[in-house]
Amino acid sequence: MAVQAVLFDAKTTTTLVNLLNQALADTIDLAYQTKQAHWNVKGSNFYALHLLFDSLYTQLSTFVDELAERTVTMGGQALGTVRVAGQKSRLEEYPLDAKDSTTHVKALVARFQGYTKNVREAIHKAEELEDQDTADLFTSVSRAMDKALWMLRAHLEVA
Repeated sequence: MAVQAVLFDAKTTTTLVNLLNQALADTIDLAYQTKQAHWNVKGSNFYALHLLFDSLYTQLSTFVDELAERTVTMGGQALGTVRVAGQKSRLEEYPLDAKDSTTHVKALVARFQGYTKNVREAIHKAEELEDQDTADLFTSVSRAMDKALWMLRAHLEVA
């Protein structure tokens, strides 16, 4: 018999594992959409955005690891392949023809907003299931994504 590291009933555990795997898929997708922007951005502010996008990708990669490890801690199986992420992600497809910096920033703002909305819903679901640790993980992701959105939006403002 498998030993479950966290003590929840089977139904709650399954719901939490599904919640975490959904977030994992969305996070992997957002990380690689951000990398797509990093690789392809052009324009007068190329260097600043190239670095910003790469730092956001690195941060998202950390969250991928934390979400996957929490899933396994819960007694589940982390479903973290790129193929699974592509099938299960709720994010809008990235515009693969984007080149200029404004198009990339607007595309990322839209995706980060949708992602953050989903993360906030996951916080509430984890709290309803009385899993404060998972809610705290989602809260840390949400807090970081708020800052990421602030940084991205700043590139769209006119002084």
